[in-house]
Amino acid sequence: MQSSLFTAAFVAALLLSYLTRLWLATRQMRHVAAHRGSVPPAFASTVSLEVHQKAADYTLAHARFGLVGAAVGAAVLLGWTLLGGLDLLNATLRDALLPQWGAMAYQLALLGAFALIGGLLELPLDWYGTFRIEQRFGFNRMSLRLWLLDMLKGAAVGALIGLPLAALILWIMAASGGLWWLWAWFAWVGFNLVLLLLYPTVIAPLFNKFEPLADESLRARVQALMQRCGFAAKGLFVMDGSRRSAHANAYFTGLGSSKRVVFFDTLLQRLSSAEVEAVLAHELGHFRHRHVQKRMIGIFAFSLAGLALLGWLAGNGAFYTGLGVLPNLAAPNDALALLLFMLAMPVFTFFIAPLLAQLSRRQEFEADAYACQQASGRDLANALLKLHEDNAATLTPDPLYVRFYYSHPPASERLAALSAVAKPAPAA
Repeated sequence: MQSSLFTAAFVAALLLSYLTRLWLATRQMRHVAAHRGSVPPAFASTVSLEVHQKAADYTLAHARFGLVGAAVGAAVLLGWTLLGGLDLLNATLRDALLPQWGAMAYQLALLGAFALIGGLLELPLDWYGTFRIEQRFGFNRMSLRLWLLDMLKGAAVGALIGLPLAALILWIMAASGGLWWLWAWFAWVGFNLVLLLLYPTVIAPLFNKFEPLADESLRARVQALMQRCGFAAKGLFVMDGSRRSAHANAYFTGLGSSKRVVFFDTLLQRLSSAEVEAVLAHELGHFRHRHVQKRMIGIFAFSLAGLALLGWLAGNGAFYTGLGVLPNLAAPNDALALLLFMLAMPVFTFFIAPLLAQLSRRQEFEADAYACQQASGRDLANALLKLHEDNAATLTPDPLYVRFYYSHPPASERLAALSAVAKPAPAA
C-alpha cells in the first residue's frame, strides 16, 4: 500500500510539474511572439527594432529547445525509476563487484556509473544548445575540441572531488546510526566551505585564464568604490570569457580572504569605466545586504531538511519499490537511497521555484538601489541596457513566466525602479 502511495505521489508530481513547464513555456512563447513586431515605448529611443527582434527570436528558440529538454528529462527520469533503469544498473554492478571488491567499491561504482550515463545522455542536448542555438545567434565561440575538452575536464574534476565526498557520506551513513543525516550534513557543509575557498585559485583556472586587471584608471576607480563600500578583495581579475561565449558578466568568487573580483573580458570591451563601476556597485550591494550569506544559510537549512527527510525514507522499503527499485537484501542501500532521492526530489521542489525567484528579484532591486547610492544610476541603467542587448534578453517576457522563473527583474521593471531611486526627492 505504501509503495503505491509513493508511486502515485511521484507520478502526480512529475506530471503536474511537466504540464506546468509546458503551460508556462507556451505562454512565454505566445507573449514574446505577439510583441516581436515593435519595440516597447519605454525603449523606443534606446533599442532598435533589429535588436528587439533578435532578442525575441533568441528567446523563442530557447523556449522551444526547453520544451524538448523538459520532455527528454521526464522520459529519462521515468527510465531511471519506474521503468527499471536504476534497478538494472544496481543489480548488474552489485553482482559483479560486491563479492570481490566489497560494499564501498560497489556503491561508489554505482554512483560513478550513474553520473557517467547521465552525463552521456545530456551531451546531445548540450551540443545542440551550444553549436546550434548559441552559434546561430552569434554567441558561441567554442570549437568542438574546446567543448569536448571542457567535458573531459569537468568529468575529471567531478570525479576527483565527488568520489571522496561520496565515500565519506557513505561511510557516515553506514557508521553513524539513525542520526547519520546530521553528521552527513556537517560534512557536506564543511566540504562546500572548503570548495568556496579553493575554487578561485585551484578549480576555475583549469577552465579559464585569469589575468590581473591591467587598466590602471579602471583599477583605481574600482578600488576607490570598494573602499567606500568597505569591501576587501584579494585581487581584480579579467577572465577570458570571450574564448567560449560573447555573453558578458562580472562576479565575486571565493570566501573570506580569498574573495576576488572577476570581470569577463567581454564586459570590459562593451562597457565604459563608469558603467563597469556601476555594475560592480550593484554586486557590492549584494555584499552590503549580506545576500550571499543569506542564500548560503538558506541552502544549508534546506539541505538539512532534505537529509533529515532522506534519513526517514532510506529506512522505508516502500520508498525504493515505489520508485521502481528493489532494495538490496545482502548489501547496503545507501547509494541507492541517495540516487533515488536526487532523482525524485526535483519534481516536488519545482513548485517552490516562484518563492525563490521572488526573493532573488527583491534582492536584485535592493542591490540596484545600493548601487545608485555608490555610483551613477544612469550609468547602471545604460550598462543594463547594453547587457540586455548583448545577451539578447527579451524586453517583453510573459508576466506570469517572470514571476515563476526570473531570478532577475525584467528590464522594464528594473529600469523603472532605477529611475525612481535615482530621482531626487520632490521639494516639500
